[in-house]
Amino acid sequence: MNFLAHLYLSRNSEQIMVGNFIADFIKGTAENSYQREINLGIRLHREIDSFTNKHHKFAESKQRLWRRHRHYSSVIVDIFYDHFLAKNWDEYSTTPLTKFASRAYSTIQRFDNILPQKARRVLPHMRTYNWLVNYQKLTGIDRAMQGMARRASFPSEMAGAIEDLQKDYASFENDFREFFPDLAAHSKNYLSKFADRNL
Repeated sequence: MNFLAHLYLSRNSEQIMVGNFIADFIKGTAENSYQREINLGIRLHREIDSFTNKHHKFAESKQRLWRRHRHYSSVIVDIFYDHFLAKNWDEYSTTPLTKFASRAYSTIQRFDNILPQKARRVLPHMRTYNWLVNYQKLTGIDRAMQGMARRASFPSEMAGAIEDLQKDYASFENDFREFFPDLAAHSKNYLSKFADRNL
C-alpha cells in the first residue's frame, strides 16, 4: 500500500513505474505476460518489499504496533513511511511532489489497457483524492487507514492507527530516516544489475 515509495523508487522509468504499481494486483506467474521493463518493475516491487521486511528499522517500527495490530502492523508501517516520504519530499527529490504525483497518475492511466482489473478500480480513487500528495497530512493518512480497515479481511483496529502514529511520531520518523536511504540505495543497485542487459 506504500504507493508513493514504490513509484519514487522506479527512477523515472514509465514502464518500471507501471510494473511497480500493478505488482500487488498480480498473482503467481502472471508477471511473465508483461513486456520486459514492466516485468522488471513488478520484480523491483517485490525486491523492495523483501528488503523492507528484513530491515531492522522497519522491524522496530512494526514492533511498536504489534500488540495492537498484529499481522496488520507491516501494512500500517508502510503507510506511515509514505507519510514521512511525502512530508520530507524535498529532501529526496528536486521535482515538487504535486508535479511528481500528477505525472505518476497520468503515466499509469496511459497504460490502462494492461492494468489488472483491481488496479484499474483503484486508480480513479487514487487520482481523485490525490493520495500521493495527501499522504503529507495526518488527515490523509487517517483516511487511508479508515479505508483499509473497511476492506480488511479480518477484524482490525487499523481505523485507530493514526493514534499510534501520533503517540510515537518522532520514533517512527527516526526509523524512516534511517531506513529509507538504505532502501533507495538497494533499489538503485537492483536496477543497475539490469542496465547492461537490455532489461
